[in-house]
Formats: sequence, structure tokens, C-alpha cells
Amino acid sequence: MEIIKSLDNKKIKGLSKLLIKKYRDLENKFIVEGEHLVLEAYKAGVLLEIIRCPEYECNLNVSETIVTYEVLKKLSFTKTPQKIMGICKKISEKEIGNKVLILDDIQDPGNLGTIIRSAVAFNVDTIVLSSNTVDLYNDKVLRSSEGMFFHINIIKRDINNLIKELKDKGYYVLGTKVDGGKDIRKIAHTEKMAIIVGNEGAGVKEEILDMCDDYLYIAMNLKCESLNVGVATSIILYELF
Repeated sequence: MEIIKSLDNKKIKGLSKLLIKKYRDLENKFIVEGEHLVLEAYKAGVLLEIIRCPEYECNLNVSETIVTYEVLKKLSFTKTPQKIMGICKKISEKEIGNKVLILDDIQDPGNLGTIIRSAVAFNVDTIVLSSNTVDLYNDKVLRSSEGMFFHINIIKRDINNLIKELKDKGYYVLGTKVDGGKDIRKIAHTEKMAIIVGNEGAGVKEEILDMCDDYLYIAMNLKCESLNVGVATSIILYELF
């Protein structure tokens, strides 16, 4: 069993580039860390290779590279990584479903991970990321989603063009708006719905709100001005779907 011990190993130096978004996009690959995410990647059919320490046993039918823990740390986003990680190909996009969640420039990776988990829990078919939303393959997104990103269709689109397409196809498009919206509990359900959630600080852009069929808000105690976008989105999806 050959064990890679050098941090300057050509293969390891190449794989370490996947820690940077630019190279993930160029290679169409990303890294997952830990047994849970590696197993989820394997089930999803996107796991290309396992990188593991020699003492870590793994029985998955996929090629593997054995490395020392110090070498493994070179490929990790964390200071004390688990002793297994996977190299994965990016997940293919599918057709947009009937229950659509559109994210307008979400910036915090933890928020995106939370939203993905809630979208899976509450039966969203497709998540649409705007061009300026945080990278789906950011390590914090992957970890905070607990592997749920493998179980939902996630695509990236220009939101303005997409809304026009959805409305032409009969989708009821709703934007979140604190002032002037309808109580979410009074929103009529339709077969095809698209919910737009905005940036943590600025909310949904005005030009996007102008394209919506209607607006919604979450009724709450006046002592609280707003909710974290991950929490708010979870409530909205629970109520609607």
C-alpha cells in the first residue's frame, strides 16, 4: 500500500486547488469531508475518488489515494479534519419542478446550507441560485446542509430572465416583502409556485419584486423587526409546502 507523505506531491498540489472556487469551476469538481458526506456523494453517484488516512477503513467501490494525516490536512478547509474525504464531480442540473425556491444573492454559506436542508424537508423541487449567491460548493455550505444538497435539484440562473420564463409557463411568483405583502397563512396555493427570498441585508431587489405576482410576509411580534433569512425561509416553506 503506497502512502503519499509529501505535501509537495504533484497530485496533492493539484487537488488542493479545489479549495478555490475558480478551480472548482474549471475542473467541475469539489471536495467533501467526513464519512457522512462521502457516503452521500457515493449514493448520489458523483464520488470520483476517496482520499483517506491508512488507519481509516473504507469499503466503497471507488478508487482511493492513501495519505498521511498531514497531507490530508493540506486538502481540508478545517484545522482538524476527519480522516476521509472525497473528490466529487459537480451535480448535474435537472428540469425545474413545480415548487421552486429562488435565492436572490444569499451571501452567508451557513444560511444557504440551512435553506437547502429546509427545502428538502418541505418538498421543494428546485432551488435557483442567482449569479451572485454564495458558491454552492463552498465548504461551509456543504457541511451546514448535512448532505441534503445531494437530494434536491439546484441550478444557477439569471433571475430576471428566469422569472419571465416561469410566468410564461403559469407559475405563481411570490416575493418576500416586509411591507405591503400578504400574511403567508392567507396565500392561495397553486400547482406551480415560485418563492423569491432576498439577500440578508437588502432583501429582494426592487426590479425583481416588480416582476412578482404577489408578495408575502411572516406575521410576528412587533418587538422583532426581522428574522434570519434561513429561519424565515424555513417558516415560509413549511407554511406553503
